[in-house]
Amino acid sequence: MVRVKICGITRPEDALAAAGAGADAIGLVFYPGSPRHVSPDAAARIVKALPPFVTSVGLFVDAGEADVREVLRQVPLDLLQFHGDEPDEFCSRFGVPYMKALRVRPGDDLDALAAQWPGACAILLDAYKPGMPGGTGERFDWSMIPASRSWTLVLAGGLDASNVRQAIDLARPWAVDVSGGVEADKGIKDPEKINAFVQEVKRV
Repeated sequence: MVRVKICGITRPEDALAAAGAGADAIGLVFYPGSPRHVSPDAAARIVKALPPFVTSVGLFVDAGEADVREVLRQVPLDLLQFHGDEPDEFCSRFGVPYMKALRVRPGDDLDALAAQWPGACAILLDAYKPGMPGGTGERFDWSMIPASRSWTLVLAGGLDASNVRQAIDLARPWAVDVSGGVEADKGIKDPEKINAFVQEVKRV
């Protein structure tokens, strides 16, 4: 089974919709520049509403160590996701497993890039767009992803129910990560789109 993460959750009801549809994880964005940003207090309420066995993931972009630790003090996150220029040493400081997001550009050597974060439990690949650390709603060239790799792939970038089957067939990821592709508006999820996405993944 390919796992599913619904990212950019801003409301408890959207987290419950994701869990009810069969998503494996939800993402909480702690980057102030994102329209899907949540405060630690709001995130804590969302995590508290989650049923068992749904992973809570906290997304950061070049946050300071004190900021990450303050979020962790308030929110019981299961996994960290770093979308900036954070080195492996920084990402590994917090005693919580982490994913490193890479924004893919034409010509990138993805194996060489992934090797720079040996402590990561997974590498998330997203589309590169200048000035945007993620959540672009755009896809990259999936054929760039090595068919044989020593790292665990989480695929993001422009996914929705109409193209996730193609993405999985081509890239064979461990998990897929969707945000804008299941929204009614920025930060507001559409339960029908969530369900359609999860069901399409399960059919692959």
